[in-house]
Amino acid sequence: QVQLVESGGGSVQAGGSLRLSCAASGDTYRRCRMAWFRQALGKEREGVAVIDILGRRSYADSVKGRFTISQDNAKNTLDLQMYSLKPEDTAMYYCAAQYPGLLPCEYNHWGQGTQVTVSS
Repeated sequence: QVQLVESGGGSVQAGGSLRLSCAASGDTYRRCRMAWFRQALGKEREGVAVIDILGRRSYADSVKGRFTISQDNAKNTLDLQMYSLKPEDTAMYYCAAQYPGLLPCEYNHWGQGTQVTVSS
């Protein structure tokens, strides 16, 4: 049983920093990738950052140079370090994991989300 639990959200002023963490349970050997998504009020969910089993990372253009995704396979955790936060980063942030499903790799496990609010 795979479970994902996020923590670390909160309210900060523009220019501030936050670190989100995701504690995962369940097997890791079948996992393809882990990622952070976000959804702002009234907007569609968007991918923020993704990391694969080899540690290769990719980021949304809007967060490149400001956010860093990392994983600790031994602890089975996923982090998102966020710097230089902007009001437009305000959203609910979700941890997600890719495992085999109907597709070889699909995001079929999600956390409950943690709120990030950035004030100007």
